[in-house]
Order: sequence, then C-alpha cells, then structure tokens
Amino acid sequence: MRDDSGCITAQITDEPIDTARVLREVSDAAHGAALLFLGVVRDHNEGRAVLGIRYEAYRDMAEAELLRIAREAAGDRPARVSLTHRVGDLKVDDVSLAVAVSTPHRADSYELSRTILEEIKRRVPVWKFERYADGAEEWLSGVTPGGGSPGDSPSASAASPGATPT
Repeated sequence: MRDDSGCITAQITDEPIDTARVLREVSDAAHGAALLFLGVVRDHNEGRAVLGIRYEAYRDMAEAELLRIAREAAGDRPARVSLTHRVGDLKVDDVSLAVAVSTPHRADSYELSRTILEEIKRRVPVWKFERYADGAEEWLSGVTPGGGSPGDSPSASAASPGATPT
C-alpha cells in the first residue's frame, strides 16, 4: 500500500521481509540519512525459552494504520518511509518488522524511526502468539484477540476493544 505522495509505503506480508527492498524504497538523492530498524524474533521472553511466534493481523486495518502512523510522524518534514510487518509462523531470528526512513539529516531520521516504531507497537492490530520450549504457548500480554479462546484467529475478527496489539 502506498500513500498519495508516493513517499510512504506500508505492507503486511506472509513472506520473509526483503530488507534490501525496504531500504531501497526510502532512497532519495536529497536525503543524507537513511535508517533501517529490524524487529526480530528473540529466543527468550520473561525468562522463558521461545521457539517461535505466530503473528496475526487484521490486515486491511493494519496496513491503513501503518500508513496513518507514518504520515502523522513525518508531518511536513521531507521524509520517505517504508513499513513492512510479517504475519504467520516465524522462528527465532526471523525478521518480523522493518521500519525504514530517510530524511535530509540524521537527527530527523532517528526521531522519525523511533516515533513510528513506538506508535506501531501501540496502535497497529497485530498480535503475537508465542511458542515456548517447554511446550506451552500463549497470546502475549494475556489478551486473547477478538475475545475468543487462545486457539481462535484474531485475523477472522476486527480488532476488539481490550485486544492489545503487540
């Protein structure tokens, strides 16, 4: 999904994230700074060994919210932004999120990247179902998306009040 200016792209994907493509999307000869943040699946959480995570999303809403976040964060500054969030089953070390930004100067790129990342974590309807080495599995934050049981898929229902994106 691309905004009207062509300077912002957002995507929810089932495929591995092509980080080189994400970085190319923010290339601009007038920009002296380009940053790429990668969120990766780590091997532990709160003292428990993690085998992997299943990410679920309300896709249309998630892509629209990613675009909205990028537009709001960029404001009227010259910037290019590319956001990609992966869904599905991911293993340790897989890239789950790519945030690429470019601006004329580094301070703006760092600020923009951080702002976007924090807003993604707070606002985008994407949920994590973590699998542990001890055989247990659970939705993170103790929230079951859509108000269903832990095995229910949040992508089948809209983001419900009380469901906390992570």
